[in-house]
Amino acid sequence: MTDARYQKTFPVSWDELHRTAKALAWRLIEKGPFEGVIAVTRGGLVPAAIVARELELRVIDTVCVSSYDHQSQGKPRVEKHPPGDGAGWVIVDDLVDTGVTARVVRELLPKAHFATVYAKPAGRPMVDTYITEVSQDTWIMFPWDMEAQYAKPIVEGMARGD
Repeated sequence: MTDARYQKTFPVSWDELHRTAKALAWRLIEKGPFEGVIAVTRGGLVPAAIVARELELRVIDTVCVSSYDHQSQGKPRVEKHPPGDGAGWVIVDDLVDTGVTARVVRELLPKAHFATVYAKPAGRPMVDTYITEVSQDTWIMFPWDMEAQYAKPIVEGMARGD
């Protein structure tokens, strides 16, 4: 994370993501029924699978929009999208940040219900349902972007002046 917009990090474990995506499914029950789930790739794939399981939806499609690398957001590019206007479907993504990707998806599928696990203030108006709001200056570290590795003891870093 080198982008100057992000002052904080928010690491998310697999367990936490699973619990929060399941909470999203609970909220979506009253919004349905839905014909299926449309996952926003790639970040929305895991939450969409959890939501589909919890709502017993067997039909899953994807809308593929690339706009992020591992550190920053660029211009969105639509790689693939499902046919139709989204009526009867729920779109699931991991996060709405600035709303740039969500705006593109909304234009493609204006009648779908848009749900995210996490929402930041700038993008929040673009989604219908979300679970957790985080500040705009927070970089969310999803479990698929992290790996376990050795962490120095605090005193070891202090002894060298780190």
